[in-house]
Amino acid sequence: MKQTLKVVAVLGFSFVASLATSQTLPRRAGHPPRIGQKQLPHTPAQFGDPLPGLTTDQTTNFTVGQAQFQTPDGIADGLGPIFNAQSCVACHDQPLTSTGAVTIGGASAITETRFGATNADGTFNPLTSEDGTLLHQSSIVPAAQETVPKDATIVAHRKTTPLFGAGLIEAIPDSTIMANVHTTPIDGVVGRAAVLTDAVTTEIHTNMVGRFGWKCQESTLLAFSGDAYLNEMGVTNRFFTTDFAPDGNEAVLVATEPDGYTATSLQDLPENPALPESPTNKDDLARFTDFMELLAPPPPLPLSREALRGQQLFTQLNCVACHKPSMQTGPSTVSPSLAFKNVPLYSDLLLHRMGSLGDGIAQAAARTDEMRTAPLWGLRERAPYLHDGRAATILEAITLHDGEALMIRNRFVSLPKDDQNAIIAFLNSI
Repeated sequence: MKQTLKVVAVLGFSFVASLATSQTLPRRAGHPPRIGQKQLPHTPAQFGDPLPGLTTDQTTNFTVGQAQFQTPDGIADGLGPIFNAQSCVACHDQPLTSTGAVTIGGASAITETRFGATNADGTFNPLTSEDGTLLHQSSIVPAAQETVPKDATIVAHRKTTPLFGAGLIEAIPDSTIMANVHTTPIDGVVGRAAVLTDAVTTEIHTNMVGRFGWKCQESTLLAFSGDAYLNEMGVTNRFFTTDFAPDGNEAVLVATEPDGYTATSLQDLPENPALPESPTNKDDLARFTDFMELLAPPPPLPLSREALRGQQLFTQLNCVACHKPSMQTGPSTVSPSLAFKNVPLYSDLLLHRMGSLGDGIAQAAARTDEMRTAPLWGLRERAPYLHDGRAATILEAITLHDGEALMIRNRFVSLPKDDQNAIIAFLNSI
């Protein structure tokens, strides 16, 4: 019996554990296995609940999608050769309870690494020939392990974003987001919509407004799913059909293909489409998308007297110039539970120039110093804060604001401590 490498892959690093006589990474099945963490019980007003009012079929789609979201992929499922995690939940598991239970679909303290360089003319160089801009931190064999290129002059880190209420965010009309732009600066705030081409819909749609990711780099959850499946887990799919070459080295990519395959170039490499599985007869991307579209928003807490005062101060300082309290969804072909709903996300879903708080990476429509206004709902359950987790507290996160937010940040800093605490109490309630 031929020997294959038994690979132990842990987010952040990978290594060869031993030689074994069979592949040991798990394979998918119709009903995925537990992965070692308990799921929070579904009680009213919990993080991770489905949207209220779903039909029986929609509830099934949510449940099956949630299960797929937790399913680890192995090499036989198309994992790798380079990746960051073996399942979606590996990076989307906050909040955790005191007993270690995990909420499927949240954020996490895990960060990924992005890199690039600055050209002589000052423009951003994504180092595409070296598999920029995302560093894949794990690999199925040691030879494929990536490193940050020596010529990278920019290295940034990004936290996982939470997915609660993502279907509601998707259902907000483009025109509603674009109306948030201030053509004349208000307290230094302008904002810019990220206008993208979305290539995963039935027909390629141009001029769609991006709204997901730290750089508003995705406009739909289906695109988000397909992109993440390839970029984060290395699994090719019906929209993204070519594996990444480790550090841009095609020879290493070819060498990592299954035994018996004789590809000599990238063009010869086989695709690994995810095939439909029972009980919904949908592929993995559709299942991921179902789960995210039907995931309820974060449950707010009742506002204390202090938090109510903080809410008033939040508006008076004009923090709402970027962190818009709410927007309305339009019609939805997914579910009536998404149609014509108020979405209290506290974001305008625009890109803003953030000065020193930018990450130096240009991506999709976003410039190097631009970041999406992070929705603030559920903020209490996603420490540490800011895109790279540099802020241990909400207070620190506010005081680090820069760029378009500088004038409003300075107003906050000048407040008495009691007023600052009231605003933080409000933010911990939404």
